[in-house]
Amino acid sequence: MDDLTGFQRDLLYVIAGADQPSGQDVKSEIESYYRADINHGRLYPNLDTLVNKELVDKGQHDRRTNYYEISEKGSRSIDDRQQWEQQYI
Repeated sequence: MDDLTGFQRDLLYVIAGADQPSGQDVKSEIESYYRADINHGRLYPNLDTLVNKELVDKGQHDRRTNYYEISEKGSRSIDDRQQWEQQYI
């Protein structure tokens, strides 16, 4: 997880805390936290990065809507990160 940007980590946390959110669901949660509009050109390439790093699995709800789900590797990465953070908090 040390090679992710803060934005990518935030996306990972949102996905981990939701039940198969769509890209739009993730976007809404991130926009709420950042209190800013997030454009598709920023969101989807970063989601694809998480998929390519095998931290997130991507599937289809229907022909138009993808969903994202935390992978086992992603879950382990979050656990490892939280343990590391606990040393300092």
